Amino acid sequence: KACGTTLLLAYQSLGVVYGDLSISPIYVYRSTFSGKLHLHEKDAVVLGVFSLVFWTLTLIPLCKYILFVLQADDNGEGGTFALYSLMCRKLKIGHLRYSQPADNDLSVYNSETSQRETRTSFLIKSFFDKHQSSRVVLLLVVLLGTSMIIGDGVLTPTMTVLSAVSGIHVKAPNLHENYIIFIACVILVGLFSLQHYGTHKVGFLFAPILIAWLCCISGLGTYNIFRWNRSVCRAMSPYYIYNFFKETGKDGWSSLGGIILCITGSEAMFADLGHFSKLSIRMTFTAVVYPCLVIAYMGEAAYLTKHIEDLERSFYKSIPEHIFWPVFIIATLATVVGSQAIISATFSIISQCQALGCFPRVKITHTSSNIHGQIYIPEINWLLMFLCIILTITFKDFHLIGNAFGLAVITVMLITTCLMFLIITTVWKRTVVLALIFILMFGSIELVYFSACLAKVHHGGWLPLVFSLLTLMLMSVWHYGTAKKQDFEYQNKVCLDWFLGFGPSLGMVRLPGISLIYTSTTNGLPPMFAHFITNFPAFHRICIFISLHTLTIPKVPLEEQFLIGRIGPAEYRLFQCIVRYGYKDSRKDSDEFENQVFMKVAEFMQQEVITGESNTNYEYEMSVVGKPSEPVIDAFSKAKTKRKYKVRFTEVGVMDEVSELIEQKESGVSYMMGNTCVIAHDSSSFLKRIVIDIIYGFLRRNSRRRAVALGIPHPSLIEVGIVYRV
Repeated sequence: KACGTTLLLAYQSLGVVYGDLSISPIYVYRSTFSGKLHLHEKDAVVLGVFSLVFWTLTLIPLCKYILFVLQADDNGEGGTFALYSLMCRKLKIGHLRYSQPADNDLSVYNSETSQRETRTSFLIKSFFDKHQSSRVVLLLVVLLGTSMIIGDGVLTPTMTVLSAVSGIHVKAPNLHENYIIFIACVILVGLFSLQHYGTHKVGFLFAPILIAWLCCISGLGTYNIFRWNRSVCRAMSPYYIYNFFKETGKDGWSSLGGIILCITGSEAMFADLGHFSKLSIRMTFTAVVYPCLVIAYMGEAAYLTKHIEDLERSFYKSIPEHIFWPVFIIATLATVVGSQAIISATFSIISQCQALGCFPRVKITHTSSNIHGQIYIPEINWLLMFLCIILTITFKDFHLIGNAFGLAVITVMLITTCLMFLIITTVWKRTVVLALIFILMFGSIELVYFSACLAKVHHGGWLPLVFSLLTLMLMSVWHYGTAKKQDFEYQNKVCLDWFLGFGPSLGMVRLPGISLIYTSTTNGLPPMFAHFITNFPAFHRICIFISLHTLTIPKVPLEEQFLIGRIGPAEYRLFQCIVRYGYKDSRKDSDEFENQVFMKVAEFMQQEVITGESNTNYEYEMSVVGKPSEPVIDAFSKAKTKRKYKVRFTEVGVMDEVSELIEQKESGVSYMMGNTCVIAHDSSSFLKRIVIDIIYGFLRRNSRRRAVALGIPHPSLIEVGIVYRV
């Protein structure tokens, strides 16, 4: 069964992961010779370009990603955030969410094998502990890499579709360019319209297309090798790279911005890991994709050695006349598949960013009940489509888009390499020598490519920089505003001693029913609730304060998601519920979540009796005042804090309490949460006012409301308006 599942995932990965990587033979040679390299139209130069393509494909996707980077998964999840979350747990340097001592007891943490601390890992950890600003820099680097991948979601569909459709010029050279643009836009609309069916169905639909495409390019490559130049195989020797730079000099270095396009989509192998498995991705690339690509590039090089004048349309010119149109149709369909990899990766990364508080709330639809990572985000899907169409219409120039594409691709890879240095030294606990070998082997190659792409900033390379910086600003502002909002709630929470001092009635009217009060604080009353009871001294007979926390781990086991504690004596009927999610966990709908909360509270009541051995005089201590990182639930581990509240069980039986819980549930359940308006304090700087009042305020007004994101029924919702001056 496991073998069958792996083969099925390997088949689906062809239609989702490898489309972008497989479609690149259409435009690599064309982009490489688009600059001054066309002045060096010699066989040695063509063979040198192929040698560069071959070794780039071998070293980056095959050696770096397949052998090393895929090994750095975070419990089956990949991508830039997966590397970051892995480091956060190992080094305890998280800068995204408040951590809690109780989280250290999760089985996910305990199952990770602990290795002996090395001198290098100790020094790196000490550096991050000593310099808090380094944590911010690391987070910004991670967000920059994430922003670049999101930018790829715009550039990849535009580049691949436009390059394929432009092949019509081979058979219709007089066709006006506007018709090409129109056809490309129609295909882009169709591509993004299919996304709501989900990765599972799209993968099944697209996989046969990509298999046909790989058969086409490998068949064409074999034909061109035997037809035009069988000796092209010798160009796999690194000597031809030396000869290439000897012949071309600076012009050869400048052309690297085109050669880098042969590995576009390599990052998707890691970013889409959550959709599939390491074995399926490795098996598909090594056994199918890699050999087909090498043969395709080799065959095109063999054709160019005899037809150097066809550089502008070398791929389509190398197709035999009688099969041109079938190959063209398959190529056009394959470009649609090529865009799927980065679109799926974009959805995954935005989902992770949102869960960790680094992206405004958007609607996330899970399209598969079996593979959790397969998701669809409508707002992002249509925004990507709009930007792709705008880019296609405005830029038109294939070479400008190629320059932008290359810079975005190599920047993400360079960031991954830098993060891998930290993973090797601090997570894997290997020696710094091995980490330096990794950096020198892959980082040096990527730096050379990066320098070549950076030199083309004024020729289209500025586009991914501008787009990624805007996305980075959006994510940073959202994270900053959310963190300030949480800080305000922690600093202004109301002490429970004052609240519980009013006795069982708490000095107000207790209404029939249950109230689920959403708060980000884990002890004390949130400012929102204190504001409510000050103006309206009544609330429900049973109150459950719910805190939703997203941890820097992919998934939290279902049996460990809920932490339940009691606030005050049993007759007060006040409970604290901390719900812990991983950044890849799906949120349940309101009805299912509501039933699960009540079930966990009932289990907690029963557990109290078992723990106390049915002794009505049993006491335990609960923390009611402490730091934000010390939740109420820590009382069960007898944590020592400075101030304690004594709780004594009375003669109320556990079955009576459970019966009352059921009875009050039938009376009605309401949800309470704050409708906060976050504004900068009067003493804030001008820059902070712009960030909080204008940018963050705009994002909050235009993102999905928290109640909608949680699926809370509107008739049962109580929203408390309150102003936070941060």
